[in-house]
Amino acid sequence: MHSDSGDDRQQQPGGEVGELHGAAVVLRPTTDTDIPTLDRIIREPEVAAWWSVPDDYRDMLAILCHDEVIGAIQFSEETDPEFRHASIDIFLTARRHGQGLGTDAVRTLAHWLIHERGHHRLTIDPAAANTPAIRSYRKVGFQPVGIMRAYGRDHRTGGWADGLLMDLLADELT
Repeated sequence: MHSDSGDDRQQQPGGEVGELHGAAVVLRPTTDTDIPTLDRIIREPEVAAWWSVPDDYRDMLAILCHDEVIGAIQFSEETDPEFRHASIDIFLTARRHGQGLGTDAVRTLAHWLIHERGHHRLTIDPAAANTPAIRSYRKVGFQPVGIMRAYGRDHRTGGWADGLLMDLLADELT
């Protein structure tokens, strides 16, 4: 479930990040040529159930596997040194679900946010009903914090859906 929570957080355009290499994926700034592919992916029924079309794909990092764009990941940061945490959101083409690629992408970005950007805590907020995403995030080390009631739109029904707030402390990254 994608959200825009917190007025103090700053969205980081993908262009401020270089290439990040995971075990099987590469994360890199989104280019204009990626946008049609990402727009097609986000409209896939399995993806559209959890995501709405973003305002600008260029605020994201493209996820590539063998030079093919398979999704996107984004982060926002709380830069106040009293808090210094970040949040992550991700979507992946349905035909690549269940292959560990989303887990690899989240782990790769989490590693960079902790070790290069100096964040001590990361959050992610999937829909509470998105069991596969929750299972993936647990593999990276994210733990459930609590249910956020009526947190975001359920794109399948048009009603409100609960979200699950999950977090990861720097020493919990797997």
